[in-house]
Amino acid sequence: MTVKTATISKKSLLVKPVVKWVGGKRQLLSEVDKLKPKNSTWKTFYEPFAGGAAVLFHLQPKMAIINDFNEELMNIYYVIKKFPEELISHLGTHKNNQDYFYSLRGLDRNPNVYDELSKIERASRIIYLNKTCFNGLYRVNSSGEFNAPFGRYDKPNIQNKYIIRAVSKYFNENNIKIKSGDYEATLKSANSNSFVYFDPPYDPVSDSSSFTGYTKNGFGRCEQERLKKVCDELHKKGVKFLLSNSSTEFIQDLYSSPDYSIHFVKANRAISSKGDGRGPIFEVLIRNYE
Repeated sequence: MTVKTATISKKSLLVKPVVKWVGGKRQLLSEVDKLKPKNSTWKTFYEPFAGGAAVLFHLQPKMAIINDFNEELMNIYYVIKKFPEELISHLGTHKNNQDYFYSLRGLDRNPNVYDELSKIERASRIIYLNKTCFNGLYRVNSSGEFNAPFGRYDKPNIQNKYIIRAVSKYFNENNIKIKSGDYEATLKSANSNSFVYFDPPYDPVSDSSSFTGYTKNGFGRCEQERLKKVCDELHKKGVKFLLSNSSTEFIQDLYSSPDYSIHFVKANRAISSKGDGRGPIFEVLIRNYE
């Protein structure tokens, strides 16, 4: 039995990531296109590690559930959906200078002040910091406090009003649910008419390359093993999934199964804490369907 078509007939070119996010998948979209299941075989799209949501915005499905453990990130999507004009207006109040940047960045050091911010103010703050911090790198310390330095960009595109309006329109004209929490809970409703794209924090290719600073909680190998068990359960339920990760021996061994296909792709690091850490690396795309 076939299901209703999964994607809208005409995609909007303005529906694209609002923030730059570590591990963003824009450069892998052509590979995802090649490997995604046929539209006629799925109806609801799940992105449990949404991040910048590049795959969601590329596919533009009519029905989707997106989630991320980072509450500040998911609040941005909630505000874009509910209050796009208010957000655009507030983004226009920011100043591109170092003193203002560090003043705004430091708000999360004072819970009494930070807790009084509205959802719109919080979303505006994170977008501003993302657009003006060094390398667009969202990074928090172990206390969950934003700690990326000022970027010194001449004309950062802070408002980005056309993209915000286009994303809001897409959210509201389709059935897009926005959640924040553990990825496993997000998948409770997934069934054989679902397609899940996993983009978890990658297994580090070396001891010095691990980066888990987009939340205050890390994602070590125990979590990678838990994710594999979740994938196994989805497979048993007939849920189609595509998973991206680094091509480490650990990940290859973990998903070494006749049920799964491992596809190797070359990607360029978009974000690195060291300039000499940029360049082509190999990643894997793992799927459980033909």
